[in-house]
Amino acid sequence: MIAKGVLLHREIDNYTDTHPIVALSKDKLRDKYRHYSGVIVDMYYDHFLAKNFNQYSEVSLKDFAQSSYEVMQKHWEVIPPKGQNMLPYMIKGNWLLNYAKPEGIHRSLRGLSRRTKFESKLEMAIQELYEHHDALQDEFAAFFIEIVKHISQFREDLINSSQ
Repeated sequence: MIAKGVLLHREIDNYTDTHPIVALSKDKLRDKYRHYSGVIVDMYYDHFLAKNFNQYSEVSLKDFAQSSYEVMQKHWEVIPPKGQNMLPYMIKGNWLLNYAKPEGIHRSLRGLSRRTKFESKLEMAIQELYEHHDALQDEFAAFFIEIVKHISQFREDLINSSQ
């Protein structure tokens, strides 16, 4: 089960990293943030998912976050060490719920900026979220429809290949 989860996660990352809609979002940031533009777009997309969670799920974001934290704690031993270090902070700050607010994304960008090896200016990326909000939200919505279809097919193929 965990191996399939890892494969699914890798497929999501690969699909996202190579998708033309995501490239449009990254292009808005590339001049200022260079190779960090992908990380920033991931966080923006997390924001739009959290902000509009009720459009995508029958479960509330609050209940989903709580359930996710419980699952991660239950499977602590399979979480990589860096994830184990971050999980208590994630739970205490309720990151999944707080990503719905720009302040939550800004807090995460500041934290990430402190941990980068090079000057990233990630803490400044909240400005582009405000500046390009509507376009980024539209790009996310279009992308999300496509990734849901893609991952649904990928999961079905994964299940069928193991039978």
